[in-house]
Amino acid sequence: MKILVINGPNINMLGIREPKIYGKETYENLLTSVTEYAQKKNIELETFQSNHEGALVDAIQEAYGRIDGIVINPGAYTHTSIALLDALKAVGIPTVEVHISKVEERESFRQISYIRTACIATVTGKGIAGYLEAIDILIQKKDLL
Repeated sequence: MKILVINGPNINMLGIREPKIYGKETYENLLTSVTEYAQKKNIELETFQSNHEGALVDAIQEAYGRIDGIVINPGAYTHTSIALLDALKAVGIPTVEVHISKVEERESFRQISYIRTACIATVTGKGIAGYLEAIDILIQKKDLL
């Protein structure tokens, strides 16, 4: 099984950006955590991060035909990007939306997720561990097929 973990804007600033909301773990901690977890589960893992919407769309499109599942934290593009939604719908790859913070308890604009309708599940408020839960959701989905 091949999984692509995609992170959007400012996720590379973990540990620096608003640690009371996003925690003190760094982006490098996130990468280490998902990589080690994937190795334990015998999953081939790729990671990608960009602050640019078009680059995220390109990564989703490039996954077509070669990736079995996507874990995506689109950052602020969650609430603004129809382009990401359209890309996910176009490729049809099972996708899990992840948010480090509990977006449902934050500002009202964060309650809107354009990509959610293209996702099989959403994980929020579990910090970096939410990515591991998302991987498990994709594994379970694959096992059910």
